[in-house]
Amino acid sequence: MATVALSGAALAGDMREAPNPGGQPANQLSISGNACGPAALLSSYRCGNAAWQTAAASLPGSKDREQIGKWIRAHGLRPSETLKGRTRWTSAGINVEDLVTAANEMGKPLYLPVLVHDGLFVQRGESGEELLQRVWRRLNASLEKGVPPVLSLRRQVLRKDRWTPVQGHFVTVTGIPKKLGKGEGGFQVVYLDPWGGKRCEGWLKVPERAVLSGEGQASPCLVAEFPAVNIGKKEVRRGEVTAVVPETVIGRW
Repeated sequence: MATVALSGAALAGDMREAPNPGGQPANQLSISGNACGPAALLSSYRCGNAAWQTAAASLPGSKDREQIGKWIRAHGLRPSETLKGRTRWTSAGINVEDLVTAANEMGKPLYLPVLVHDGLFVQRGESGEELLQRVWRRLNASLEKGVPPVLSLRRQVLRKDRWTPVQGHFVTVTGIPKKLGKGEGGFQVVYLDPWGGKRCEGWLKVPERAVLSGEGQASPCLVAEFPAVNIGKKEVRRGEVTAVVPETVIGRW
């Protein structure tokens, strides 16, 4: 397991941690470069409370390759509920809706609570600061309920005056501040990156410059300043402006 050094702030008592923060991060590379969704979900199970750790233990095998492979065969290769004529998991990975459906399908016979998801873009009448507060509340509630939330990220590139999505990725959040003060522009996040199965830290912030909007306009999103995340970097051309945007969170609240 690779490890990215964490600052003292991430380990301080003012951070809300997953019930089992020392759980082993799942490494998607043990089976496939496009298995970040199943791997992030498995990491959530391992770092969750006793009920969710039971879900991880229900997958046969002791190695990431065995457990992720079993999850994909049992739940990822069923027909997609959102995309006609394809399975939930393909060479392109898995989308949020299918990942949630598959997770609840697996959890039902184990009598686990239902997982839900929420889009992380500005809603009608919501400011960037209010979006930040809503995202913090979602993450905090899920951690409190024993389910480390899974965050869907996407790299965006400003290309020919248009923001273009490049590549998506899932990570598992295991720590955030216990409190978020009014007017704050961001907060620290401790997370597990399935690309290599490593513990990392970063920040979710209100953008300081326009992202997914024209210059001078308010951004409809937050940005994830996660230095260790390398999603889509190879697709970024020299001189292009790029940002990693948190799009969706999966968990309980």
